[in-house]
Amino acid sequence: MKQTFEVHNVKCGGCANTLIKSLKDDFGIVEVNLDIHPRQITLNIEDNKIEQLKLKLRGLGYPLTSDELSGFEKAATTAKSFVSCAIGKIDVAINK
Repeated sequence: MKQTFEVHNVKCGGCANTLIKSLKDDFGIVEVNLDIHPRQITLNIEDNKIEQLKLKLRGLGYPLTSDELSGFEKAATTAKSFVSCAIGKIDVAINK
């Protein structure tokens, strides 16, 4: 079923590229909406895979806005998002 989720720390096309590529194998096509804030991702996902999605997003530094994170976890995901963003930007530049 197609569902939309709000995510933290998504700032640009590099972030979007990382999300699209990193989630593709486990969740298929992912759409990232950079036109609204908080940013949204939309994908076809069954309810029993949402926890897996949450963990994957946290690992990339882009937790769901509904996630309850401690101060340390918030700082850690922000730091991870900078790395994920840079990787996404480099990947786009290499593949042009």
